[in-house]
Amino acid sequence: MKISYLVDTDWVIDHFNKVEKTTQKLQQLRPDGIALSVVSLAELYEGVYYSRDQAKSEAVLKSLLVDLPVLGIDEETCKVFGRQRGRLRQQGQVVSDFDLLIASTCLQHELTLLTNNRKHYEKVERLTILSM
Repeated sequence: MKISYLVDTDWVIDHFNKVEKTTQKLQQLRPDGIALSVVSLAELYEGVYYSRDQAKSEAVLKSLLVDLPVLGIDEETCKVFGRQRGRLRQQGQVVSDFDLLIASTCLQHELTLLTNNRKHYEKVERLTILSM
């Protein structure tokens, strides 16, 4: 299965909250292949465990995961992370480790990141971002 996009946590939350433009865009891009980072999955599980209706929230998340591959963090992704983090530190810039791991996953797999949090990612070299 070809994957072209990595969906960031904010888009998944918008989808769960029935933000129509996000849901439509995800449906439009789905044939090109969309995946989720294991980092985003961890963030989403935080939302599940601290939601008002944990069982319902987990069911909604699991329904999304049925046909959405989850990309882990392998050694090559760690190398990308290390290079990017070191470069950013030398420049006196900071990107949160979670966001940098998500961006590194995109770079390692040559994916476009689907996010509206451009500010979190624009410092990462060579990262392609699609926002709405």
